[in-house]
Amino acid sequence: MDLKLLNAAPTDAERAAVDALLGPPGGNGHGPPAGRDQLLPALHAVNDRVGWISTGALNHICERLAIPPADAYGVASFYALFALGPRPPRVVHVCDDLACKAGGSAQVCAALEASLGAAGKDHDGVMWLRSPCLGVCERAPAALTLQAGDPARAQLVAPATGESTVELAGTAPADGDREPPVRDSVPQAGDPKLRLLRRIGVVDPESLDDYRAHGGYAALRRALDIGSAEVIRQLTEARLTGRGGAAFPTGRKWEAAAGQPARPHYLVCNADESEPGTFKDRVVMEGDPFAVIEAMTIAGFATGCARGYLYIRGEYPRATRRLRNAIAQARERGLLGRGILGRDGFDFDIELRRGAGAYICGEETAIFNSIEGYRGEPRSKPPFPVERGLFGKPTVVNNVETLINVPLILTGGGAEYARTGTEQSTGTRLFCLSGSVRRPGVYEVAFGTTLRELLDLAGGVRDGRRLRAVLLGGAAGGFVGPDRLDLPLSLEAVREAGTTLGSGVVLVFDDTADLPALLLRIAAFFRDESCGQCVPCRVGTVRQEEALQRLARGRGDGADDLALLREVGQVMRDSSICGLGQTAWNAVESAVEQLGAFAAGGSHE
Repeated sequence: MDLKLLNAAPTDAERAAVDALLGPPGGNGHGPPAGRDQLLPALHAVNDRVGWISTGALNHICERLAIPPADAYGVASFYALFALGPRPPRVVHVCDDLACKAGGSAQVCAALEASLGAAGKDHDGVMWLRSPCLGVCERAPAALTLQAGDPARAQLVAPATGESTVELAGTAPADGDREPPVRDSVPQAGDPKLRLLRRIGVVDPESLDDYRAHGGYAALRRALDIGSAEVIRQLTEARLTGRGGAAFPTGRKWEAAAGQPARPHYLVCNADESEPGTFKDRVVMEGDPFAVIEAMTIAGFATGCARGYLYIRGEYPRATRRLRNAIAQARERGLLGRGILGRDGFDFDIELRRGAGAYICGEETAIFNSIEGYRGEPRSKPPFPVERGLFGKPTVVNNVETLINVPLILTGGGAEYARTGTEQSTGTRLFCLSGSVRRPGVYEVAFGTTLRELLDLAGGVRDGRRLRAVLLGGAAGGFVGPDRLDLPLSLEAVREAGTTLGSGVVLVFDDTADLPALLLRIAAFFRDESCGQCVPCRVGTVRQEEALQRLARGRGDGADDLALLREVGQVMRDSSICGLGQTAWNAVESAVEQLGAFAAGGSHE
């Protein structure tokens, strides 16, 4: 292939970073090219080592992978965590999304601006940037420092203050960020009624032996004893549904994939948890990483997958370290790889892939493109992933919370599992409470628990304030008012109420909340995160933000802008390729129609 390489050479550091990942070039200076699926890891390797990706580095990656430079540039420029122009080695990301904005991120940004200068500039080897949600909403506001080098380092500070963040910007990150108390993230820790969260704060997340001492890998042994068909039957009897938002029956998905004649089959664990206000999967991966690996292994066995990919968001450094350790220990002890637990023919392994700052890669088909080395743009469906997914082969995609339910079902039985919850929503659900509550964190409750009961578990609205609104499901979800506190949190109840549980976000706002400002932040988020592939979303998210800007500022005709919002929102919902565009109007619609935002064409304030 004539690649038409650019006239630029990599530095020694850039070349070393790529070659450490791909292996040294062959004797002719090039060697056989690695697969295109190594493009994202190669971009990470350079960005981690140097802090940005130069034309010379991109040239070397293209040469090693036999990818045209225009293609590689298109991929590298797709992700927010990659820089294609000079950038200092230390970058501080300050979250200014919904939960952090409510928690005081504006003061953190103001302190950095006063101490260092404007965002996005090189200030003597350090740069700070405003960031979308970092997934640490229970300890908002949050700041994440990334330090390029060999090795690269990352350190999270949450809750962050102006003083602590300025100090963080002025010093190299520590080898490992300080572990917060478990109850800062899981206020229920130690409660014997917990199921999915029962080991968090109890087991050593870096010890396979400790995990096994607390029941780990009993479910995998059970799966091998009863066989793959019975595993799927148990999931079907449990009526387990996906926890990522779509709530598709997991047993039906696994059965469809397992029955596909094309080989190989693939498994993808979607851990790209980027919905603003969502952090439950991060807490599980940090506190109980071996549970994720065991659940993936069971899924691989049941659906005939020989390989699994764990796609984790790039802003989760501690979870990434913990999972890499768990994978390595499981592989070393014969729990991954060939002949797992001595069973001939059961070969399954896991590869961890880091995302790089793209919300859209949480969409199941966008993950496939990202792993394969293409822009993380969603694919049209059908064909569905169980028929034609990763690398064109049958693929099972589940998120972390869905998967960790599987061992519970196998050890206790599907029928017993289904006794918890409601008829259509069985089991327990993890909810991410943040914002104006006294005890934010991840809570595990049975489906059917009311919103009021959940808020009471978290101590209610803090500081004696009155409740203004609750955002259910994240930016793609919807607002409900104080009159909806007795809403049962089940799939059927929220569907009837015209809202969604989505990814489990419960973001609470008190009576000091500036609702128009929140809607503007949501609109800006969707505008930024739209991949731009389809016109309804690419144009609609911009038009939505423009109309909201006019309404918030009292400019133009309020009635006309509200009518435009409804029309644009409906077009995005009806004709966008994927869920991002289809749900970009949800939160705005609920605030306008149910909470009276911009009543009479103006602000509600």
